Amino acid sequence: MARIGFVGDLMLGRLVSEQLRHGRTPESCWGDIGPLMRQADGVIANLECAITTHAQPWQRTPKVFHFGAVPKAIDVLRAGNIRVVSLANNHILDFETAGLFETLDYLDSAGIAHAGAGRCEAEAFAPAAVKIGGVDIALFSVTDNEPPFAARGGEAGTAYLDLLDQASATRPNAIEIERARANGAELVVLSCHMGPNMVLEPSRAIRSYRSDAVARGIDVVHGHSAHVAQGVERIGRSLVLHDTGDFLDDYAIDPILRNDWSFIFFLEADARGPQRLELTPVVLEFAQVRRATPDEAGPICARMIAQSAKFGTAFTRTAEGLELVLKV
Repeated sequence: MARIGFVGDLMLGRLVSEQLRHGRTPESCWGDIGPLMRQADGVIANLECAITTHAQPWQRTPKVFHFGAVPKAIDVLRAGNIRVVSLANNHILDFETAGLFETLDYLDSAGIAHAGAGRCEAEAFAPAAVKIGGVDIALFSVTDNEPPFAARGGEAGTAYLDLLDQASATRPNAIEIERARANGAELVVLSCHMGPNMVLEPSRAIRSYRSDAVARGIDVVHGHSAHVAQGVERIGRSLVLHDTGDFLDDYAIDPILRNDWSFIFFLEADARGPQRLELTPVVLEFAQVRRATPDEAGPICARMIAQSAKFGTAFTRTAEGLELVLKV
């Protein structure tokens, strides 16, 4: 049985990188949650920045924010036991294709698998293949954010989907998913960066896309983009983590939506698929994440319970956080 951690957005640029430049240790970024991450067999995350020394930001279209992390950010990923990252998002090309290529090189050198962006369209849409805890995983990564970043033919970019286009909105398609299984995947994950920021529920279109993906053979949907955690939906033995929220960044905190409230989602899975989900509540501080105190955990868990109930999912409250055992 593998124990796989899922977390949301990791933005290691700007002031996080400034901290690393001035001697912040990679391990300290994970606070007291770091040991839990390292006890898992591996962690999957969305890397929402380029890791690059390239100084020229994206200029082909107007863009307000450009997130680029220093090379030492790779050591932050290593310290957090990050084994796979999703790159299909609206910041991976913030420093042009040169920044993307450098990011890919750093990840490859560190042995961190990745999907969702590449040197051509085929590479961007190809799944990452990795073994975690003895389970062979294929991870597809797609986004509906930042159309100008889309990979097309032999051009580098992201695995971009237009949910209004029928051909686009069926990727990964059943053939691609079945091919991943034929290549040995026992657990197929779809990591998707979809929808606007600061919303507590997925749109009808996004929810429909994800349920259709499950029908095509996806075991786990790993959602992110909203900056706040959304509910968990169970579809048969498959799980849809609609949004795993933020996990490490330097962002300002919204006092109402509380984007500093999040979770690490621990999934226990084997060749039969997902078996158990455990949510450990965390609080994001400046350039650091830590475990929620008991007083903080109460409202964080209560919101997730209410959000998930809308999808018919009933969590059990535990001393550690929340638990969902899958039985059919």
